Amino acid sequence: MDYELNLSMEELEKRTHKDYLATKKLLTLESEEYLNLEDGDKEALKYLVKAGDILEKINMQLDNKENLSFKKFLEDEIKKGNRQAELTKILFDAQKGVCAIDRESNKIELIKGVKELAGKGLFPVDLTKEEFHRILISMIKSGKIEEVKKILNQRSVIVRDGGELKAIDYIDYFSEDFSLMADYLEKASEVSTNSDFNEFLKLQAKALRKADPMLDAYADKKWATLEDTPLEFTITRENYSDEMTESAIENEELKKLLEENNIEVISKDFLGARIGIVNKEGTEYLLKIKKYLPLLAYNMPFKDEYEQNIKPENRVVEVQDKNSKQTMVDVDLVQVNGDVGEYRAGITLAENLPNDDKMSLKIGGGRRNVYHRQIRFISDYSKLQKRLDTLLDKEQHKYYLNEADHWFTIGHENAHSLGPNSGTEALGKYKSIIEENKADMASLAMLDILQENGMYSKDEVEKICVTFVTDNFLKSKPTLSQAHRVRSVMQNKHLFDFGAVEINGEGKIHVNIEKVIPAAKSMLKEIIRVQIDKDFKNGEDYVLKNFIWTDEMEQIAQKMKEIDKNLNGRVEAKLAKVLLES
Repeated sequence: MDYELNLSMEELEKRTHKDYLATKKLLTLESEEYLNLEDGDKEALKYLVKAGDILEKINMQLDNKENLSFKKFLEDEIKKGNRQAELTKILFDAQKGVCAIDRESNKIELIKGVKELAGKGLFPVDLTKEEFHRILISMIKSGKIEEVKKILNQRSVIVRDGGELKAIDYIDYFSEDFSLMADYLEKASEVSTNSDFNEFLKLQAKALRKADPMLDAYADKKWATLEDTPLEFTITRENYSDEMTESAIENEELKKLLEENNIEVISKDFLGARIGIVNKEGTEYLLKIKKYLPLLAYNMPFKDEYEQNIKPENRVVEVQDKNSKQTMVDVDLVQVNGDVGEYRAGITLAENLPNDDKMSLKIGGGRRNVYHRQIRFISDYSKLQKRLDTLLDKEQHKYYLNEADHWFTIGHENAHSLGPNSGTEALGKYKSIIEENKADMASLAMLDILQENGMYSKDEVEKICVTFVTDNFLKSKPTLSQAHRVRSVMQNKHLFDFGAVEINGEGKIHVNIEKVIPAAKSMLKEIIRVQIDKDFKNGEDYVLKNFIWTDEMEQIAQKMKEIDKNLNGRVEAKLAKVLLES
């Protein structure tokens, strides 16, 4: 198939220049983390990288139906000496797809005439939200309740079936690829040196061979206990990007029918793979906070009105059991495939999985945080200093610390395990915005408790507050589809209204540190109330009330654009490339 490239040579040369396209470097063949592995784990890593590469192929099809054929087209054009195709391929590989959004909220479309769809690659390309709603209403009235439940679950690909729709479990839809993935995981389990990790790989392989959510649950439950393993392998399943499924509750007639027939609406998962080497020292630091989690759960607003993943306790609890409901590891990355590796405006620093919609939590499994060391590293401190000189009150430079951003992220990821653990699907397209907002505000709101109980010093808490506020400003107003960035705007507005942040006479950010934690506590209460009420309209009103791009935000955004040209980024995975070709 022939395609017409959408970006001009001028635009491509700009966007692929190092000033505009940041690079995060993962492990290489010479990295000591790799060299120190046992031979069996090195061999296992080779199979895991091959499995991750297959999952990337699968997720590209979930993301956009044009992705694979366009990738082949670019490769063929590059062989012919097409420089425009060569530069386009750099962006395609970075964002892992045809369509994306950059740091200034510009839509990047690499093919002329091809735009991102509400249903991405999971639904027929000609299906509109309106037709989707009409078909579901008709199917429910015809008594096809079980089929509608499958259409509205997180693990199905949707195809047309005459005048109706049909759901195919993604394990069945991509059965050949998933089977090959399973082969690689089983081969890794035969040579890896850790028995717990090998048991997980075998369980995960089974889940890739048969369309059964319970098999995923068994694998997830085992994965969530892993702390002391040399290697990391994760299949990430998160549902931030499916705007089609979540739209079902916006149609009042359909919403009523869904409620009457007890049909839950769960946005569809996109798939990623994380392959890495567990960093023992980093993991030991992360685990220091584990004993405080029951105390944090106890201090969540309205805690008596819902269940949490962490059992609340009004004390610090020494957690010894490796099979407890929450654990965490720090990982040196070898590769990030698919959804977890898409560099679209940004890339994730850490993940807390499984999410609340997953079966493993219902059968007694826990959750696990994985932190990405190479993603959080800063490669150019001179650029950081220039940014501080431009944006932050000089008197407060002493409070900015890059490591404090990691401390904040630890709080954010743990906070996903706090608060209501079910029912938030009712918030529809606002669910993810509100959940991410909750995780941020809980991370800040609990700092005084962690300080009182010895986790952080007063100086460290002040550094977390100033670093968070400084980093929370954006270069442009995001779109409502960017959950992680919308919440930043909402938080900044709240912090300005509360007096926790202001713009000084020099046009720079000044943080009133003593007001940051009270401001976070105030917003956290609002967020939890919205989550408990489980009402779409309340959620919508809350987001729209706070999602206001103020003059102060625009003032800082203009300053950021003057000193920071970066629009997007990419991951450089040299070790993974060698292992993939071996």
